[in-house]
Amino acid sequence: MSLFGRRPRLTPELNDHQLSKLTKKLTAHGFSGQLELTAAASAYAPLVDRLLRDVGTDWDRRCHRLSVLAGTVPRTVAQAWLRQRPKDASLILLSAWMDLLQGRREGALHDPGALIARCHQAIEARPDDPTPWTVLLGTLRTLWRPQAEVFPVWREIVARDRWHRAAHLEMLGYLSPEECGSHPELLEFVDAARSRAPRQSPVAALELTMLVDRYEATVAAGGVASIGAERRWSRPLDAAVLDDAVTYWPRPGHLVHAAALADLNLLAYALVRAERLRDAAGVFQAIGGAVTSWPWELSGDPLKEFTYWSDRSRDR
Repeated sequence: MSLFGRRPRLTPELNDHQLSKLTKKLTAHGFSGQLELTAAASAYAPLVDRLLRDVGTDWDRRCHRLSVLAGTVPRTVAQAWLRQRPKDASLILLSAWMDLLQGRREGALHDPGALIARCHQAIEARPDDPTPWTVLLGTLRTLWRPQAEVFPVWREIVARDRWHRAAHLEMLGYLSPEECGSHPELLEFVDAARSRAPRQSPVAALELTMLVDRYEATVAAGGVASIGAERRWSRPLDAAVLDDAVTYWPRPGHLVHAAALADLNLLAYALVRAERLRDAAGVFQAIGGAVTSWPWELSGDPLKEFTYWSDRSRDR
């Protein structure tokens, strides 16, 4: 037992208890054989439909639930669902998201044309939903498509949800120097969001995500640049980002978006790297035991890293 009496656990669903119940049911069975798959599809498809319908137009929560389902639902079950409900916009979108995740894991999309077509099918079925546009954005990013193709999709998303967290993170990666952008473009994008987004918006952690990415890129580069990489966090602008986040984010009720606990994990990780363990203690306490794979996996096993540093911070 660790972390102020709470046992750390990997929880992609975070504090969404309805989502957690469903994912546990879906991953508890093997669903072997066509008859069992068909039965599972009939039994669970209405539960998935209700889970997504209950959020209404809370696009942030809908996107979070779909992203977790895409990473946890057995592929064979999702395919069986889609055979039963071939025109269901949510199931079409779930299938597309699963293909995008698989392609990213394998380093290449299996059938980009079919994936893009499913995104457009989901868009046509529910024009007000920014989520299929976000999956399309992720697909174009993975294909390294030019900005002339990507930015119109981005504009469709923000027209539907100004502070869409997943879409902002996709653009953050796309505009990085390692992908299809440059450092000035990346800074311009983050600065624009920082100056306009409400303090408690779902994109509150966008700038900190960029700083962690830049820190990890420096470490990965090796050589002279990586020596003393932790000193990056003592630079006035970077330290100010941490100061602001540690002051407000752990407060109960401050961050209320679906992935708030993921952002707190990011903050705890950054504070550890900045050697600010006393500040990290309060963040670990706010997290409880809900561990996210990223960014802890950057340094090793996520659960081991999280547990080690949470214990260290508590002892300070």
